[in-house]
Amino acid sequence: MKLDVNTLFMVTIYVEAILGLLLLFAWAQNTAIHAVCWWGFAHLIRAASVVLFGMYGAAPDIITIDLANALLFTAFAVTWTGARVFDGRPAEPVYLVTGAVLWLLICRLPVLADAVQVRTLIASGIITCYTWLTAYEFWRGRSEQLVSRWPAIFMLFADGSLYLLRTPLVALLPFAPPEGMYNSVWLTVLSFEGLLFTISVAFILLAMAKERTELRHRNAAMLDPLTGIANRRSFLQDASQLAKRHRADPRPTAVLLIDLDHFKSINDRFGHAVGDRVLEMFTASARKSVRATDLLGRLGGEEFAAMLLDTSRDKAKIVAERIREGFAAAAKEVDGRPVCATVSIGVAFCDQPALDVPEMLAQSDQALYFAKENGRNRVELASLELITAGKPAAAGAQAAAAKSAA
Repeated sequence: MKLDVNTLFMVTIYVEAILGLLLLFAWAQNTAIHAVCWWGFAHLIRAASVVLFGMYGAAPDIITIDLANALLFTAFAVTWTGARVFDGRPAEPVYLVTGAVLWLLICRLPVLADAVQVRTLIASGIITCYTWLTAYEFWRGRSEQLVSRWPAIFMLFADGSLYLLRTPLVALLPFAPPEGMYNSVWLTVLSFEGLLFTISVAFILLAMAKERTELRHRNAAMLDPLTGIANRRSFLQDASQLAKRHRADPRPTAVLLIDLDHFKSINDRFGHAVGDRVLEMFTASARKSVRATDLLGRLGGEEFAAMLLDTSRDKAKIVAERIREGFAAAAKEVDGRPVCATVSIGVAFCDQPALDVPEMLAQSDQALYFAKENGRNRVELASLELITAGKPAAAGAQAAAAKSAA
C-alpha cells in the first residue's frame, strides 16, 4: 500500500472512529470519570471532519473545507473540555464553539477567500491554542500524583508546536514539489505524525483515567471515609515504614494515643450525626496542632493516634496539650448544641536507636488508661512508674475477664 496523504486519510478515519468507540466503551465501564466520554466524542467528531476533508473535489468547498475545519476545531475544543472536566473544572460551552465560529467568520472575509496559506496558518493557530490549553489544564492539576499526566503534557505541547509550524515547514523544507504542498513528502510525514500522536494521546488519556481510578481505590482502602485521615491499616503501615527509616537515622519520636471522652454518651444524647461532626471537628483541630511531616490516623471508633517525628519529650507534651485544649475549645458547642466534648491523651516517647511501634502504642495506651482514671480531659506521659503500675491492673483485668467467661 502506497503511503500517501489519501491513504493516511482513510487510515485516520478508521483509527479516529475506533479510538472514539474504545474510549466510550471504557467510559461505560466506569461512568464516574466523565472526561473519558468527552474524549471519546472528540475522536468521533474528528473522524467526521476527516471524512469531509476526504470529499474534497467531489463536494463544495463550504463542506470539505469550511465545515470540515469547523468540526476539527470543535473536536480539539471537546478534548480541552474533557481535560477541564477531568480535573474538576466546569465545561465552558461558549469556548467549545469559539474556534469553529471564528473560522466560519474568517472564511466569509473576501480578502482571505484565495489566501490559502493565511487561512491554513489561522487554522493551525486555532488547533495549537486548543492543544496548548489542554496541556495547560493537565499542568494545573499536577498536584495529583498521576505519572501518566506528564507524558500527556509533553506530547500535547509538542504537537501544538508542530501544528503551528506545519505550514511553514511544508513550504520551506526541501522536497516540496512545485505543483503544490498537498503532494509534498513532508505533508505525508507530518500527517503520519498526527496519526501517531492521536493514537498515543488516546492511550495516555485512557491510562490517566485508569490510574486515577486505581489511585482512588487505593486511597479508599487507606483513608478513613469520615475524617479523611489515615485509617488503622494505613497508620500502622506508615508507622512501620518510619520505624525502618529510624534504624538508619535515629531521631527522638513520640506516639500519642487519643480517645474522645464519653463519646457514647454524646451519641446517645445528641445523635450520631452530631457524633460524626465531633469526630470531624477533632480531626480538623488535631491537624492544626501537628506538622505535615507527622502521622495522624483514626484507629477506630473514637480512638486516634499520632506519631511525632524528631521531637523531644517536652515538645511532645506541648503538642498533646495543644490538641486537647484546641479540641475542647472547638467542641464546646457543636451545631448549636452544648456538647462540651473533650479528649484524653497518652504519650509515649522513644529516644533509642530502635523504634518498636507496637511497644510504643502499648505504652501510650497505658498512659491513656491513667489519663482516663485520673479524671479524663488530660494528658499523661508514659513512664517506668506508670508502666510498672499498669501491669498488675492489666493482669487483674485479664483474670476478671477470664473468670467471667468461665
